Amino acid sequence: MSSSVPTSLANGRYQLGQLVGRGGMAEVRVALDKRLGRTVAIKIMRSDLANDEIFLTRFRREAHSVAQMNNPNIVNIYDSGEETIVNEGGQTERVPYLVMEYVKGQTLRDIIKANGPLSQRDAEQVMLGVLNALEYSHRMGIIHRDIKPGNIMISDQGVVKVMDFGIARALDDSAATMTQSQGVVGTAQYLSPEQARGETVDMRSDLYSAGCVLYEMLTGRPPFTGDSAVAIAYQHVSEAATPPSAVVPGLPRMWDNICAKAMAKDRQNRYATATEFKNDILTFMNGGVPIAATFNQLTDLANNSGRRRTEETQLLTTPATVTTQTNPVMTNPAMTATANPFTAPEGETRAQQREAEQRKKKRIIIAVVVSLAVIAAICGVVFAFMHSRQTEMVTVPTFSSSTTEAGAEEKLDAVGLKIKVETDTNSTEPKGTFTKQSPAGGKKVALGSVVRVWFSAGPSTGTVPDVSGKSQDDARAALEAAGFKVAASTQTEDSDTVSKDNVTRTSPAAGSKQSKGTTILLYISSGMTKVPDGLVGQSKDTVLKMLQERGFNTSVEEENSDAVPSGAVTRLDPVPGTSIEQGSTINVYVSKGKEQLTVPSVVGATYASAKSTLEGLGFTVSNSSQNAKDTDIVTEQSLTAGSQAGKGAAITLTTKSSSPSSTTSASPSASSPQSTGNQTGGTSSDGGGD
Repeated sequence: MSSSVPTSLANGRYQLGQLVGRGGMAEVRVALDKRLGRTVAIKIMRSDLANDEIFLTRFRREAHSVAQMNNPNIVNIYDSGEETIVNEGGQTERVPYLVMEYVKGQTLRDIIKANGPLSQRDAEQVMLGVLNALEYSHRMGIIHRDIKPGNIMISDQGVVKVMDFGIARALDDSAATMTQSQGVVGTAQYLSPEQARGETVDMRSDLYSAGCVLYEMLTGRPPFTGDSAVAIAYQHVSEAATPPSAVVPGLPRMWDNICAKAMAKDRQNRYATATEFKNDILTFMNGGVPIAATFNQLTDLANNSGRRRTEETQLLTTPATVTTQTNPVMTNPAMTATANPFTAPEGETRAQQREAEQRKKKRIIIAVVVSLAVIAAICGVVFAFMHSRQTEMVTVPTFSSSTTEAGAEEKLDAVGLKIKVETDTNSTEPKGTFTKQSPAGGKKVALGSVVRVWFSAGPSTGTVPDVSGKSQDDARAALEAAGFKVAASTQTEDSDTVSKDNVTRTSPAAGSKQSKGTTILLYISSGMTKVPDGLVGQSKDTVLKMLQERGFNTSVEEENSDAVPSGAVTRLDPVPGTSIEQGSTINVYVSKGKEQLTVPSVVGATYASAKSTLEGLGFTVSNSSQNAKDTDIVTEQSLTAGSQAGKGAAITLTTKSSSPSSTTSASPSASSPQSTGNQTGGTSSDGGGD
């Protein structure tokens, strides 16, 4: 596309991001839907194709095809529209776009290119996802017509997604297999024979392409390759693919039958529906016998060749008839006789007669040579037949993992062969499980030959290596090198120290003893971690050291606390248990102890007023007198006015009664010494007077 692509679409709703894919018709960018706050993928048609009705129709067809479908194995379309842009020439153009589900992952093409053939189990899972999507789209009346690894996404969670319904058609419009320019629609390496011939397509055409995808997953390469698209299309029409088991030694031969049935040249011999295809794979992987077991590829090729010969004969006989009918010269006997250059004149010369005799001799010699050759051929056939009668050939039975030693011996005895049991010490299968045979099943050998059959000695044990902190690729390589299998799916978890997308741990755990061949599950770091718990009440230095060891940054603030002693941590921000990014900053709050308050003077105030004042400031108040009243006057306080005391400190008040009666009764007591003195003195005076 030109450099005039806007940075946003739909009046700013979709903020365009980086380019994630490009095709012949459009490019795909990741974008942010500001209205709904989600990440989407936007497919924008190339501006130079905006005026091409063929591509516009194809682009709009994709939106219409997928918009009516809702299936977990099909990429959803959320929205569509057209955006006005200014091209490099300054002209205004309207460019259509599709807003699609954003699938974070890889295409099947990239996975095969990077890793080669998939395991049987992985190929099965991917194929089931593709067939689920086709089963649904066919039920909705839509034929995809371009199933290939590049149009199959595998998300990071292992979900299979079929995309790009750009050339899909409804079942009632399936006759349109060619563009207006007579170009065949589809990708050459996955094209069905009827698409290559420009014939009507149906849902079985999608199943042929799916069979090609299954073949490539099992072998790591397409079924047919060539120097040009025409050469590849010719092979799809007239040649049989090399059996997958011949490409990948050890692959069960039943995969040959399943792929061959899916890729039958005559669509009548293929799987009728995606459901039938899917059930056949499930039956085989669960140990049953699939429908494809009875498929005969030679019969399919013969039927296809017969049909092609009939078509070619019809094409060739039609012009020959026209030529004969339009040659009136051959109907005139007189003209025929005079025009024939091979008719000799009645009077031949001697030289002409000698030449005729030489030609006759040559014909005789040729006839003799041909006769001798025929006799030699007959003798050879007779000799071969007699030799074959003397050395009878039999077919070696095919064994599977469920075959026992006794069962293998019984099958070999039944066809006149002998068994030699071998022990496979390198197998990871359970003890006694069949692992391989030589010669392979299906081979022809002489009657009485010995067939070697290997049975597992049982898996040896090994220690699961520690792959924490490694990348996923390195971890897989290390585990497989140690003799273990690695699960295709992974689990994500938070980690304090392991970088995002690297391995945090395994299950079974590193260091444990496990049987070779055990499947190991990888746990992957999300790049997030949780604020640790149990730190409140510990000393500041202890908490800071612990947080910094776990990779956090820290900041310290002080605050008063009634409950936490000075120097200890009162709280954390964010609070414990919160998920945050690795290396984030955590605020640590440290206690300064209780808040220090200034003691006020309450002497002279009533007890009720003094108590209210002190408690309002945070002190604890008590009275030295047990029978004190609220109206009593404070005469003394235990903490000196103006001094500093911690919040909650206890202050004891001393009071006296404020009532007149109390004052009167108290006066004699207060002056009793003087009164006593006066009385004593008076008494003394009186006594002295006497």
